[in-house]
Amino acid sequence: MHIDVLLGLQWGDEGKGKIVDYLADDYDLICRFQGGPNAGHTIVIDGTKHVLHTIPSGIFRDKVINVIGNGVVIDPIVFAREIQGLLDHGIDISRIKVARKAHLILPTHRFLDAASEASKGKDKIGSTLRGIGPTYMDKTGRNGLRVGDIESPDFRDRYNSLKHKHLALAKIYPEVAFDLEKEEEAFFTNLEVLKKLEFINCSYYVNEALQYGKKILAEGAQGSMLDIDYGTYPFVTSSNTLTAGVCVGLGVAPSTIGKVYGITKSYCTRVGGGPFPTELDNDLGEELRQIGAEFGATTGRPRRTGWIDLPQLKYTVMLNGVSHLCVTKMDCLNTFKQIELATEYEIKGEKTKQLAYDLSSDLKPHYTALKGWNQNINDIKDFDKMPIEVKDYIAFIEEYLGVPVTMLSTGPEREALIVR
Repeated sequence: MHIDVLLGLQWGDEGKGKIVDYLADDYDLICRFQGGPNAGHTIVIDGTKHVLHTIPSGIFRDKVINVIGNGVVIDPIVFAREIQGLLDHGIDISRIKVARKAHLILPTHRFLDAASEASKGKDKIGSTLRGIGPTYMDKTGRNGLRVGDIESPDFRDRYNSLKHKHLALAKIYPEVAFDLEKEEEAFFTNLEVLKKLEFINCSYYVNEALQYGKKILAEGAQGSMLDIDYGTYPFVTSSNTLTAGVCVGLGVAPSTIGKVYGITKSYCTRVGGGPFPTELDNDLGEELRQIGAEFGATTGRPRRTGWIDLPQLKYTVMLNGVSHLCVTKMDCLNTFKQIELATEYEIKGEKTKQLAYDLSSDLKPHYTALKGWNQNINDIKDFDKMPIEVKDYIAFIEEYLGVPVTMLSTGPEREALIVR
């Protein structure tokens, strides 16, 4: 058996949660392998919207085990709130397993995140201020606390030692409003919620599941263009968001990777700072934002919007080894008489289909225009019954990327999905 992978191909917010929820019935385990509560995976079931930040999106399917892997960072406060939301809807949380080697986000990590971002002025990274970056910094700096440390009798002492280091570091940053005492109280209270779940040795757990023939889907967070190594650095997240991240995030060998589902919107969005070659910073971009309800599921911030960027997608398809492509928010293009797709860049007079080292402002995208379908496709359930313009749009993407489009999402609801 192999581990299949599902991840975003743009700058996040591609609609991964809904697709995982759809696929989950075919799997025994859904495993998050990186990121933390900076993720916001939205699933709409029977008209009710659920937003997951740390817990895998398979939790709404009966009998599916949901694993939070080694590569994830966990904030007990956010996590407890998420757990309570599931309990309020009668969801069985005993199917959630937490890796002992997953790192903990402390209140002082969020404090440092806010102080560091405030110090950047106009050069802000666009952090979600969830403490993700400082937590991964402690992880690589070999200072972090992990879920398994909660079981240690000296956990409080180790916590205090790390807290004092953080407070000393914070003196280099400008002051920010942060009630540390209140946040610490909430942290230790909500650790008790985390303790009620089963802690696992993730690498053994997942590999043994494979040996017993269990079907596993690894769920990515954020998007490939936010990868710490291959994204638009430094405007990136702090983890590896690519297929390769599955191996270190769950503790499995590269040979275990099977299908790779890549998710892209029918257009493009980005939250926070950083380059965005196809951005529409105009009335058309605002129209896309309003139609697509492009506001962050985690932060509520308005997302930047633009046309789909095919050179960018070709890059992330290559990096991830994508075998199946899913295009979401097709319905958001219903009213456009003309749809544009970036097909190459011009940099200093030279045309290229490759991403430059620096996607700076002197880069000019060149577009191919296709005729829009200019009609409501939300209720169509069969691809063969789609307008010819939809078929042309999908065929153009498939030919450019060299990957088949196997799913199209035509609305936020669980049922609004066409599988080819």
